[in-house]
Amino acid sequence: TQSTWGVGIAPSGPSARFYIQNIHGSTELKLPGNCVKGSRPLLHFDEAFSQQPHLKAFKALFTRTFGTPRHHPASKPFVDHMFCFYWSDGKIYFRNYQIVEQEIGHRDIERSLLEIGPRFTMTPIRLFAGCMGGKVLWSNEHYMSPNQVRAQARGRSNREPGFSAILERRSRRAIRRKQDKAVARPHDPDVFTNPTMFM
Repeated sequence: TQSTWGVGIAPSGPSARFYIQNIHGSTELKLPGNCVKGSRPLLHFDEAFSQQPHLKAFKALFTRTFGTPRHHPASKPFVDHMFCFYWSDGKIYFRNYQIVEQEIGHRDIERSLLEIGPRFTMTPIRLFAGCMGGKVLWSNEHYMSPNQVRAQARGRSNREPGFSAILERRSRRAIRRKQDKAVARPHDPDVFTNPTMFM
Protein backbone atom coordinates (compact mmCIF):
# COMPACT_ATOMS: atom_id res chain seq x y z
CA THR A 1 0.00 0.00 0.00
CA GLN A 2 1.14 3.49 -0.84
CA SER A 3 -0.06 7.04 -0.11
CA THR A 4 1.08 10.63 0.28
CA TRP A 5 1.10 12.20 3.74
CA GLY A 6 1.54 15.81 4.80
CA VAL A 7 2.51 17.01 8.27
CA GLY A 8 2.81 20.60 9.44
CA ILE A 9 2.48 23.12 12.22
CA ALA A 10 -0.58 25.35 11.87
CA PRO A 11 -1.06 28.14 11.05
CA SER A 12 2.39 29.45 10.05
CA GLY A 13 4.35 26.25 9.28
CA PRO A 14 6.75 24.72 8.54
CA SER A 15 5.34 21.61 6.88
CA ALA A 16 6.53 18.63 4.88
CA ARG A 17 5.15 16.13 2.42
CA PHE A 18 6.10 12.44 2.41
CA TYR A 19 5.47 9.46 0.17
CA ILE A 20 4.43 6.51 2.39
CA GLN A 21 5.33 2.98 1.30
CA ASN A 22 5.37 -0.54 2.75
CA ILE A 23 2.60 0.03 5.29
CA HIS A 24 2.16 -3.07 7.44
CA GLY A 25 -0.36 -3.20 10.28
CA SER A 26 0.04 -4.96 13.61
CA THR A 27 -2.44 -7.73 12.79
CA GLU A 28 -0.83 -8.34 9.40
CA LEU A 29 2.66 -8.77 10.87
CA LYS A 30 1.39 -10.80 13.87
CA LEU A 31 3.89 -9.13 16.19
CA PRO A 32 3.80 -10.15 19.86
CA GLY A 33 4.19 -6.65 21.36
CA ASN A 34 1.40 -4.68 23.02
CA CYS A 35 0.82 -1.35 24.76
CA VAL A 36 -1.91 0.42 26.73
CA LYS A 37 -4.24 2.68 24.75
CA GLY A 38 -3.47 6.31 25.55
CA SER A 39 -0.05 5.68 27.04
CA ARG A 40 2.68 8.18 26.16
CA PRO A 41 5.30 7.07 23.63
CA LEU A 42 8.97 7.86 23.88
CA LEU A 43 10.35 9.30 20.64
CA HIS A 44 13.71 8.04 19.42
CA PHE A 45 15.59 9.56 16.46
CA ASP A 46 18.85 8.22 15.13
CA GLU A 47 21.99 10.38 14.93
CA ALA A 48 21.31 11.65 11.39
CA PHE A 49 18.35 13.74 12.61
CA SER A 50 20.78 15.93 14.57
CA GLN A 51 23.24 16.48 11.70
CA GLN A 52 21.38 17.49 8.54
CA PRO A 53 19.26 20.70 8.48
CA HIS A 54 16.21 19.25 6.73
CA LEU A 55 16.22 16.24 9.06
CA LYS A 56 16.27 18.60 12.04
CA ALA A 57 13.09 20.18 10.68
CA PHE A 58 11.52 16.72 10.20
CA LYS A 59 12.44 15.85 13.78
CA ALA A 60 10.67 18.98 15.07
CA LEU A 61 7.57 18.15 13.00
CA PHE A 62 7.47 14.53 14.20
CA THR A 63 7.94 15.63 17.80
CA ARG A 64 4.92 17.95 17.50
CA THR A 65 2.87 15.30 15.67
CA PHE A 66 3.64 12.09 17.57
CA GLY A 67 4.58 13.48 20.97
CA THR A 68 2.02 13.73 23.78
CA PRO A 69 1.41 17.25 25.15
CA ARG A 70 2.32 17.67 28.81
CA HIS A 71 -0.60 17.19 31.23
CA HIS A 72 -2.95 16.05 28.46
CA PRO A 73 -6.12 14.70 30.14
CA ALA A 74 -6.30 11.59 27.93
CA SER A 75 -2.69 10.51 28.48
CA LYS A 76 -1.64 7.87 30.98
CA PRO A 77 0.95 8.67 33.69
CA PHE A 78 3.46 6.09 32.42
CA VAL A 79 5.44 5.15 29.31
CA ASP A 80 5.29 1.65 27.86
CA HIS A 81 6.20 1.99 24.16
CA MET A 82 8.60 3.84 21.87
CA PHE A 83 8.31 5.37 18.38
CA CYS A 84 11.60 5.05 16.50
CA PHE A 85 12.65 6.97 13.38
CA TYR A 86 15.66 5.81 11.36
CA TRP A 87 17.26 7.53 8.34
CA SER A 88 18.77 5.29 5.65
CA ASP A 89 19.07 5.44 1.83
CA GLY A 90 17.14 8.72 1.65
CA LYS A 91 14.14 7.25 3.49
CA ILE A 92 12.74 7.44 7.03
CA TYR A 93 11.84 4.09 8.58
CA PHE A 94 9.21 4.08 11.36
CA ARG A 95 9.00 1.35 14.00
CA ASN A 96 6.89 1.03 17.14
CA TYR A 97 8.31 -0.98 20.08
CA GLN A 98 6.95 -2.07 23.43
CA ILE A 99 9.23 -1.44 26.41
CA VAL A 100 9.35 -4.73 28.27
CA GLU A 101 10.54 -4.71 31.89
CA GLN A 102 11.65 -7.92 33.55
CA GLU A 103 12.76 -8.20 37.17
CA ILE A 104 16.12 -9.84 37.79
CA GLY A 105 16.69 -10.52 41.43
CA HIS A 106 15.23 -8.16 44.05
CA ARG A 107 16.33 -4.75 42.75
CA ASP A 108 17.55 -5.11 39.17
CA ILE A 109 15.22 -4.58 36.20
CA GLU A 110 16.16 -5.58 32.67
CA ARG A 111 14.51 -3.62 29.86
CA SER A 112 14.13 -4.83 26.28
CA LEU A 113 12.19 -3.81 23.18
CA LEU A 114 9.51 -5.89 21.48
CA GLU A 115 8.05 -4.67 18.19
CA ILE A 116 4.35 -3.86 18.20
CA GLY A 117 3.73 -2.40 14.76
CA PRO A 118 2.67 -0.81 12.56
CA ARG A 119 5.72 -0.15 10.43
CA PHE A 120 6.11 1.96 7.31
CA THR A 121 8.64 3.82 5.17
CA MET A 122 8.53 7.56 4.42
CA THR A 123 10.27 9.16 1.45
CA PRO A 124 10.53 12.94 1.98
CA ILE A 125 9.34 14.95 -1.03
CA ARG A 126 9.44 18.63 0.00
CA LEU A 127 9.84 20.86 3.04
CA PHE A 128 7.74 24.06 2.98
CA ALA A 129 8.10 27.28 4.93
CA GLY A 130 4.32 27.65 5.35
CA CYS A 131 1.59 25.28 6.43
CA MET A 132 1.15 22.84 3.51
CA GLY A 133 2.52 25.38 1.03
CA GLY A 134 4.63 28.47 0.57
CA LYS A 135 8.33 28.72 -0.16
CA VAL A 136 10.10 25.40 -0.74
CA LEU A 137 12.95 25.12 1.79
CA TRP A 138 14.16 21.70 0.66
CA SER A 139 13.28 19.36 -2.20
CA ASN A 140 14.23 15.73 -2.74
CA GLU A 141 16.06 15.60 -6.09
CA HIS A 142 15.96 11.79 -6.21
CA TYR A 143 12.22 11.43 -5.62
CA MET A 144 10.15 10.08 -8.50
CA SER A 145 6.38 9.93 -8.31
CA PRO A 146 4.65 6.57 -8.96
CA ASN A 147 3.37 7.91 -12.30
CA GLN A 148 6.93 8.74 -13.41
CA VAL A 149 8.11 5.26 -12.37
CA ARG A 150 5.31 3.60 -14.36
CA ALA A 151 6.01 5.80 -17.40
CA GLN A 152 9.70 4.85 -17.27
CA ALA A 153 8.80 1.16 -17.02
CA ARG A 154 6.52 1.49 -20.08
CA GLY A 155 9.27 3.27 -21.99
CA ARG A 156 11.75 0.51 -21.16
CA SER A 157 9.34 -2.22 -22.26
CA ASN A 158 8.74 -0.41 -25.56
CA ARG A 159 12.48 -0.29 -26.22
CA GLU A 160 13.08 -3.96 -25.38
CA PRO A 161 14.34 -6.05 -28.31
CA GLY A 162 11.39 -8.30 -29.24
CA PHE A 163 8.62 -5.89 -28.30
CA SER A 164 8.13 -4.70 -31.90
CA ALA A 165 8.04 -8.33 -33.07
CA ILE A 166 5.26 -9.04 -30.57
CA LEU A 167 3.26 -6.06 -31.85
CA GLU A 168 3.78 -7.19 -35.44
CA ARG A 169 2.57 -10.73 -34.66
CA ARG A 170 -0.52 -9.34 -32.94
CA SER A 171 -1.38 -7.13 -35.93
CA ARG A 172 -0.92 -10.07 -38.36
CA ARG A 173 -3.14 -12.24 -36.17
CA ALA A 174 -5.86 -9.55 -36.16
CA ILE A 175 -5.69 -9.28 -39.98
CA ARG A 176 -6.00 -13.09 -40.34
CA ARG A 177 -9.05 -13.11 -38.09
CA LYS A 178 -10.74 -10.46 -40.25
CA GLN A 179 -9.94 -12.46 -43.38
CA ASP A 180 -11.27 -15.67 -41.84
CA LYS A 181 -14.55 -13.97 -41.02
CA ALA A 182 -14.84 -12.73 -44.61
CA VAL A 183 -14.43 -16.24 -46.15
CA ALA A 184 -17.70 -18.17 -46.51
CA ARG A 185 -17.97 -21.39 -44.52
CA PRO A 186 -19.45 -24.70 -45.83
CA HIS A 187 -22.38 -24.43 -43.42
CA ASP A 188 -23.34 -21.11 -45.02
CA PRO A 189 -26.42 -21.78 -47.21
CA ASP A 190 -25.27 -19.21 -49.80
CA VAL A 191 -22.08 -21.11 -50.56
CA PHE A 192 -23.79 -23.50 -53.04
CA THR A 193 -25.96 -20.87 -54.73
CA ASN A 194 -23.09 -18.51 -55.49
CA PRO A 195 -21.58 -19.61 -58.85
CA THR A 196 -18.42 -17.55 -58.34
CA MET A 197 -17.41 -19.81 -55.45
CA PHE A 198 -16.72 -22.78 -57.84
CA MET A 199 -14.87 -20.97 -60.64
